[in-house]
Amino acid sequence: MPEVQIRTALATDLNALMAFDHSNQSDYVWQMDIQREEGQVETKFREIRLPRAVTVAYPRSVSMLSETWNRRSGMLVALVHDQLVAYARMNDAIVQNTAWMTDLVISPRYRRQGIATLLVQAVQNWALVRKNRRMLLEMSSKNSPAIRLAQKLGYEFCGYNDAYYELQDIALFFGRLIK
Repeated sequence: MPEVQIRTALATDLNALMAFDHSNQSDYVWQMDIQREEGQVETKFREIRLPRAVTVAYPRSVSMLSETWNRRSGMLVALVHDQLVAYARMNDAIVQNTAWMTDLVISPRYRRQGIATLLVQAVQNWALVRKNRRMLLEMSSKNSPAIRLAQKLGYEFCGYNDAYYELQDIALFFGRLIK
């Protein structure tokens, strides 16, 4: 793994962060099935292997990053050799005692090198300093790499929101207590 420095994002970082390729490649998606019967609704998610890898667009408008970057409680960036390679945005003003990581983006060249794990751990530390006891990770149901990262780090599926993103994609939420 390259030597990674993590720091708070600066306004001057935004243009470089927006230039990242925010899409990801996925061989799997989580498909939602809803069954309705009188007096109950049952929702199931199944991991489906796709016939071939697909490119999945980022669920948020990247151009909005410069307009909304300071509307979150925090934003961290990762640097390798003083070059921006990743960022995470989080908020702890939505649910009491809970930090909510809304965005995690790694530049394609630096994916699968442990940088996402370091950023999630840095966000957990940020959350603990701010007296949060729980953390949520938010991601699209089409973002298999993020889902697997959440599971690897001990996060449990804890909910979803249908048609949550601009393109009407499903948001999945994974949570855990942090110490």
